[in-house]
Amino acid sequence: MTSYVFLALATVLLTYAVIIYNGLVVLKHGVSKAWSNIDVLLKQRHDELPKLVEVCKQHMQFESGTLERVIAARAGAKAALDKGDVKGVGAAEGMLRAGLGGIMATVEAYPELRANQSLQGLLGRITALENAIADRREFYNECVNVNNVRIEQLPDVIVARMAGFKAAELLEFDEGEIRDVDVRSLFNDFSAQRLERLP
Repeated sequence: MTSYVFLALATVLLTYAVIIYNGLVVLKHGVSKAWSNIDVLLKQRHDELPKLVEVCKQHMQFESGTLERVIAARAGAKAALDKGDVKGVGAAEGMLRAGLGGIMATVEAYPELRANQSLQGLLGRITALENAIADRREFYNECVNVNNVRIEQLPDVIVARMAGFKAAELLEFDEGEIRDVDVRSLFNDFSAQRLERLP
């Protein structure tokens, strides 16, 4: 009789462990899927950046530093994406976003750029991609939080450690994205640039 009780208890525990394991697998794949969604959008945006830089180069002779920062940040973000380095992507994307913000702000100083339909189309697509990336990033970070909490809670932590489940990393962009923009200094810079260009 005791052997039946022991066998029944072992079966219940094993079934419970399998249920926990399967739940953790679902969460792990949810994180991977959420990351893939971000990856696709980032690559689409990265494909638009060379076009943006080319259009801007034709008009922004005095802004080569801004364009070079965007190109360098794009290369860093692409390298981090190819490696699957979430922290590296976050750092590079923060720099890239700051550079894009600089380009978008600088466009206001060039009337011929503001009137350029090609540039306006590119900026519209990039802005739409930025909004989609922000949404997907929020979803990805939520998936990561659920995954990380689950693998630290009892009894899931026991199965997670035995099966080798690891915590996933949040996608956090650098402080440059979070910092407030000093609009007054931007306008002063633009005024100075316009004065320099006057004959």
